[in-house]
Amino acid sequence: MANGDIHTVKQGDHWANKVEGSERASNTAATKAEAQAEGRDMAIKRGVEHVIHNQDGRIGERNTYPRSRDPRRSKG
Repeated sequence: MANGDIHTVKQGDHWANKVEGSERASNTAATKAEAQAEGRDMAIKRGVEHVIHNQDGRIGERNTYPRSRDPRRSKG
């Protein structure tokens, strides 16, 4: 993972987006969907990977922006 990737994680009773390498959350949201949308926008603007965690903290999904940077060429 590159330094600066965006992680959408559960923090207490809300969801947060954290930039890898930073200790504080960049932003928070009441729902996972809201945080995920904001995290996606951040990742697209920065050209990094967006890592979306499940409620239990495990990685549920990864998206690389731009797609040409994706190390795996398979669809899905």
